[in-house]
Amino acid sequence: MMKPRIAVTRIERVAVMADSSWRTSGMTAAERGYGHRWRKARTSFLREHPLCVMCQAEGLTVAATVVDHINPHRGDQRLFWDSSNWQPLCASCHSGAKQREERGE
Repeated sequence: MMKPRIAVTRIERVAVMADSSWRTSGMTAAERGYGHRWRKARTSFLREHPLCVMCQAEGLTVAATVVDHINPHRGDQRLFWDSSNWQPLCASCHSGAKQREERGE
């Protein structure tokens, strides 16, 4: 049996999250504030602001599907419900560019 020419190294991902992260809190989406009231507010906001602001800044026209909190609320209900802290994003921008921005990348 021949040996491979290239050594294969297994790379494992290690999840690094702050202890205070909602991802580790054990709370449901509704418990974090994303229940019926949020869904109604989100639907209304997206009806009024249908396009992704990050894509628009790049000259693209893409439908927004996510209401993003410009400044992360981190459980602060005043900031959570402050619609001046909301922006419409497409899922791609919210999952990519916005998350990198929050991590400082």
